[in-house]
Parts: sequence; structure tokens; C-alpha cells
Amino acid sequence: MLYYLFEFLEQRYDLIGASVFQYISFRAASAVLLSLGFSMVFGIRIINYLKKLQIGESVRDLGLQGQKEKEGTPTMGGIIIIFATLIPVLLLAQLNNIYILLLIITLLWMGLIGGLDDYIKIFKKNKEGLKGKFKIIGQITLGTVVGAVLFFHPDVTVRTEVTPIIGIEQQVETTQHAVRNSKATLTTIPLLKNNEFNYHSLIGWMGFETGQYTWLIFIPIVIFIITAVSNGANLTDGIDGLAAGNSAIIVSALGIFAWVSGNVNFAAYLNIMYIPNVGEITIFIAAFLGALIGFLWYNTYPAAVFMGDTGSLPIGAVISVIAIIVRKELLIPILCGVFFIETLSVVLQVGYFKYTKSKTGIGQRIFKMAPLHHHFQKQGFHESKIVARFWIVGILLAVITVVTLKLR
Repeated sequence: MLYYLFEFLEQRYDLIGASVFQYISFRAASAVLLSLGFSMVFGIRIINYLKKLQIGESVRDLGLQGQKEKEGTPTMGGIIIIFATLIPVLLLAQLNNIYILLLIITLLWMGLIGGLDDYIKIFKKNKEGLKGKFKIIGQITLGTVVGAVLFFHPDVTVRTEVTPIIGIEQQVETTQHAVRNSKATLTTIPLLKNNEFNYHSLIGWMGFETGQYTWLIFIPIVIFIITAVSNGANLTDGIDGLAAGNSAIIVSALGIFAWVSGNVNFAAYLNIMYIPNVGEITIFIAAFLGALIGFLWYNTYPAAVFMGDTGSLPIGAVISVIAIIVRKELLIPILCGVFFIETLSVVLQVGYFKYTKSKTGIGQRIFKMAPLHHHFQKQGFHESKIVARFWIVGILLAVITVVTLKLR
């Protein structure tokens, strides 16, 4: 809203200083500060309101140290992240940008799914929450919408041959077009030279006219990525600060990708795919990052609030959609390595237990408990030490991911 207001003031009244709102860097910095300030200032009020409504965590006894002390801690704190993200985005972003619209839809839709899950757990006293099949249906619906928009919408284009634009105004942000943009289901394969991969090649062998049917491959892939990362973030949210902290690290790396992929000069210098109009999502990413860091103020050990599924499900979904938008979804196993490891630990634990039970009649376990962070808790590590070390791993993985911009 402020973006359009200052654009009008500049064009109509030539207001001094109004042009600064045309710069992505200024609006992104403003978004971080605004979201961080909102989540820290109003976060405590939201937490007190949740306490007043008696929206407290019901802890199942798993025999973990310090677990019972968490009983009654307010949950559904994910609404702090949602509001702290939306307010700066609505004020500072170009709301007619298709990528911004997709991210807003993702945040609200998965926030609603997670909110329903938390509502059933708390107010209906059903520890199972929303049935798993309804969560999956919600994720599939979102994945279908995102995949269809990215495939069919005319504003979703790429440019692989990039000519840098010289000029003071365009050194950081630019929307000028040096060559024609094209519709293509391209993505980036990390660590390889000439590293663009076209999803069309998966069915291209069937005939030269199969391009119009590439959506039959592309949309299911998008659905799988969104579902996997969303559930991975949900599984990671088990101890204070773990999910929010690692998510902030991941989002920071994605912000770098969005920045360079949406800028002609940076894309040309790095010899990467230029994605027109994608630089605008830097404002959303900045607001999301500020919201996560502000939430961490209250979520680090000992947590004053838990995000619940209201936060974890939309966090994972937003991360996956951003990665798909900037054509870096193949980097998700590295960038979201903590989510991946946590999910893998659950899959291995359940799979091995069922396998050994079918063979010997007695189920055996690989880990003391899954997800993996509970395994380390069972070994006697304090949760704050586990979180800090997972953050360090997350930072290392994020650095490796960013390095792939030039390492081929």
C-alpha cells in the first residue's frame, strides 16, 4: 500500500524522497525492521491473550528431561509469524506481483490448516488433531494451485542468456529487459556447468508436441516438494527454538537467491538464470525473516510460546514455494538438511521397527527416539545445546548452498 502511495506522490507531486520506495533494498530493509518490531512488541500481547484463552500445550509424557515443565505453555504462536509477515508485505510489496500473491496464499492457506489442527487439539481435547488425510488434502490443494500458476501464468518467465544493463539506477534493481523472456519449466542443477534442467525433458522423449503436457509432471513434483518440506518443518518443531531458528537460516539463504536471480547485473555476473520480477519476493522474504527472528525472542529456551502447527506447517510450505519460485528446489535436501535429517530419522525408525517386528515379532529401533532431536535428548544432552548445534549445522548447509552459485 505504501509502495503505491509513494509511487503516486512521486508521479503526481514530484515528492522529494518518494522514489526511495522504488528500490527493493530499501523496502526489504524496512520490511525486516517492521516485522521484527511487530513480533517483538506485539508478540508478548498475543502470548498473554493466548494465556487468557487458556490455549496451552498439552504435553504427552515421553520421559524427556524438562518435558513436564512445558505443560501449559501457550501454543498457536504461529499467528505471530503470520501477522508479522503479512503487515510489512501488504504495506511495502507490489501486490500485483504474481509471486507475492502466491506466497501470501501459501502463508494463509497453510496457516489455516495448521490452525484447525491446533484448534482441534486444544479446544476439542483431541490429541490427534486434524486427521492426517485432511492435512495432506490441504497440502495437495496448495501444491496444485502453486504448480498450475507457475506453469500457466504468463508472468512466470525466465531468461538464461543475460545481458547486463549498465547504469546508476539499474546497478541494484532493474526491471528492464535486455532480451525476450520465455516460458519454460527450467530449474537449476547444483554443482554442474550449464546447469539448467527442463522438466519437459522427462516426457520429451514421447514426441515433440508434448510440451503442453509437461504440467502432468511439473505439478505433482511441486505437490511433493511442498508436502515434504511442510511436514519436515512440522517434525522439526519439537524443542524450543529449533524450527524457528533453522527456518530463519534457510530463509536468509533463499533471500540471497531471490536477490541475485531477480537482478540482471548479478545474474549476468554469476552466469545464472535471470527470473524477471522475482526480485520483489525479497520483500516477502525479509518480512518473513524478521518475523521468525522476532518469534525466536519468545521461543528460545525456556520458551514462552510454541508456534504449533499454525506456524510450522506454513513455514515449511513458504520455504518450499520460495525455493520453487527461484528455481532452486533441487537444493532443498542440502539447504533444508536439518528438516531432511529429522524426517529421515522418523522414516527409518518407523520402517525398521515394522520390518523387524514382521521378521522377529519384536520391533527394534535405530534411534532411542525419533525425530532425531529427541534421540539426543535421550542421550542426556540439554535441549539448548542440541538446538545450538543444529543451528550450526544449518548455517554450514546454508553456506554450502549459497556457494553453489559459483561452484560448478
